[in-house]
Amino acid sequence: MPGPLLGVRVLDLTSVVSGPFATMFLADQGAEVIKIEPLGGDITRRSRAAIDKAGQFSALFISSNRGKRSISLDIKSEAGARIVKKLVAQSDVLVQNFRPGTMERLGLGADELRAQYPRLIYVSISGVGETGPYAKKRVYDPIVQGLSGFADIQSQAGTNRPQMIRTIVADKTTAVLTAQAVSSALYAREKTGRGDHIRVAMLDAMLSFLWPEGMMQHTVVGAEASSPDPNDRPDLIFKTVDGYITAGTISDSEWQGFCRATDDPELLKDERFATPAGRSVNATARINKMQEYIATRTTAEWLARLDAADVPCAPVLRRSEIVANEQVVARGIIEELEQPSVGRVRQPKPAARFEERPAAIGGPAPRIGEHSREILRDLGFDDAAITEMTLSKVVRIEGEGR
Repeated sequence: MPGPLLGVRVLDLTSVVSGPFATMFLADQGAEVIKIEPLGGDITRRSRAAIDKAGQFSALFISSNRGKRSISLDIKSEAGARIVKKLVAQSDVLVQNFRPGTMERLGLGADELRAQYPRLIYVSISGVGETGPYAKKRVYDPIVQGLSGFADIQSQAGTNRPQMIRTIVADKTTAVLTAQAVSSALYAREKTGRGDHIRVAMLDAMLSFLWPEGMMQHTVVGAEASSPDPNDRPDLIFKTVDGYITAGTISDSEWQGFCRATDDPELLKDERFATPAGRSVNATARINKMQEYIATRTTAEWLARLDAADVPCAPVLRRSEIVANEQVVARGIIEELEQPSVGRVRQPKPAARFEERPAAIGGPAPRIGEHSREILRDLGFDDAAITEMTLSKVVRIEGEGR
């Protein structure tokens, strides 16, 4: 069923995750996404363990590129660049995440293309932006975690040693913000008739994402670090007799509910925890006290008690437990589809659920250059010209010329 972006064509010249994940969201919402890959394919096809015999697919690639069509080009060649320009003429959005200056050197920069096609929405994703002393750095997710303060927030208790988050949070957050920005630009173009040049830096995205609670101590100018660091406390993972749960006690009613669930009337009398301010100042003592109680019963017992007391709580799931979790199953969040040359694969459905124009997984991830021939035919090239481009290594077509 067509999604809300039906009729929008996106050229995806991105690799790794921040760009491909962003354009995948647009594909889920109905856009036609043409992935322009180098002749060797996107690096993420090989940067994790391959899951097919041909070595074209990793799980990471599948989960960032589903529902797209692939054309494989040498865009550094004159012929390859001309093909890109012909595609631009028929497209609404171009997304690229080369290092700053690369697209300009190829004759595919924003100024040049937007001068020819003023309705084009041109998106440039970078690691730390196009200006400043770090602009030319090669940047991956851990670099941005280090620069943005995320590693500091995860610092080990006691040693204060910074730690990385064990997922590519900077890449994926940048992708979400990029997809949202593209939708805004499409809306504005409907009113003005003009496209835009959107620049999204991973560092900018992560500082924006981190700021509300992660930088509370540094929000008020002149009052930096005047209160205890809200992150300098144990996390809200509590060990039960047979597993782990999480529980929140921010409001008075939630704390009172937790106290009732313990069956210990003395806990409610503890003045340190009687108010929200007291629970914040004494957070370490409060969380350690909660752990003492929670360690005495099973996960099922605590969840039942806390639910009955209207205290926010949930089991802490291992990744192997997520697919079968009752809430995940009830919502139908995980879908299965056939990935050619791989087999059945699982993917989460699009998180934004549209009632009028539902988003949907548009199909499996493509092989390298799987759609090169049909895309080139649509541009007016005949089979003889396509064969010549394949033989001259301008174009790669799946199963041909290699």
